[in-house]
Amino acid sequence: MDNDAFVLAPAPRPSVAVMGDARRFPVRRIFCVGSNYAAHAREFGADPDRDPPFFFSKPADAVVADGATIPYPAQTGNLHHEIELVAAIGRGGANISRERALDHVFGYAAGLDLTRRDLQAEARIRGRPWDLAKGFDHSAPCGAIKPAGAEHPARGRIELAVNGALRQQGDLSDMIWSVPEIIAFLSGFVRLEAGDLIFTGTPAGVAAIVAGDRLVGSVAGVGSIALAIGPASHF
Repeated sequence: MDNDAFVLAPAPRPSVAVMGDARRFPVRRIFCVGSNYAAHAREFGADPDRDPPFFFSKPADAVVADGATIPYPAQTGNLHHEIELVAAIGRGGANISRERALDHVFGYAAGLDLTRRDLQAEARIRGRPWDLAKGFDHSAPCGAIKPAGAEHPARGRIELAVNGALRQQGDLSDMIWSVPEIIAFLSGFVRLEAGDLIFTGTPAGVAAIVAGDRLVGSVAGVGSIALAIGPASHF
């Protein structure tokens, strides 16, 4: 549709780089899985045997490119890092079976779910949504997507270092819900479409980051993500 059809100029479409391809992956929506690693659930006082993983979302334009510097976000004094495997959906569907779920995956990337932990803690206490704790500007850094082909990672090291010091480490096989299970569960609630990103959860070891920190994360066989935290933003 021509821009003249709108009363305001439409915002640019968020996108992520694709390995080995000059074309980019257009981002439609971002879904995230919470408490998908047992050790991470326990470090926040949850019982993974009783409390299953769950879903939340971020806006598409929260995506940040690999190697970027972002401002320390406003309205928080406790910004946390969470390294994650990201699954990029290449073919839509609803009520997708676990057996066919991987047919819908275009590829995978390493990503970061940045969290205003103090706002999240307050929302938990008050029984309120997590939107401002999870869905703020620059909260979804994502590395280049590696097309899957016939390779779908089910195990392999996932880790994050801050200023060269290892903070998070785990294995993809530690996920409570596998990628096929995530896609099957989520597609029972919403119809997934090409362009959707799914952040699949983080291992234990999440902690605070501050202005001046440099983060480097990786997922074995998939790729990496680098990010620098700049001074606080004041809009």
